[in-house]
Amino acid sequence: MDLDPGRDYPLAARRPELLKTPTGKRIDELTMEAVLAGEVAPEDLRIAPETLRLQARIAEQSGRPQLAQNFRRAAELTALPDELVLSIYNSLRPRASTKQQLTDIADELESAYSATLCAALVREAADVYERRNILAS
Repeated sequence: MDLDPGRDYPLAARRPELLKTPTGKRIDELTMEAVLAGEVAPEDLRIAPETLRLQARIAEQSGRPQLAQNFRRAAELTALPDELVLSIYNSLRPRASTKQQLTDIADELESAYSATLCAALVREAADVYERRNILAS
């Protein structure tokens, strides 16, 4: 499927048929009436990795490769438990982790979640932190 940023963005307004929740509901099914009727679960309000990948394609076609890469990493993160995402976030603070701890996080991201883009980012952070001397002792 070809996306045209000028024609298709914002996706929710111009291509809502492409957007589904992680549980498979169409975005147009997320109405206040559905919420009040108990037809919308908390899982329905999370973003689906496919939506983030579509956003990445729009960003790429708009000449924003860094934003596209951020969307692709975010798509990978949807597979992780929230607690793990927060733990990784805290581990990436300067002086919060050793290089080995960051390497272990990257290895887990790859092996347990197939999150290769996120793993590469953590490894890059470990290298940068080492050069800047901001790793934990």
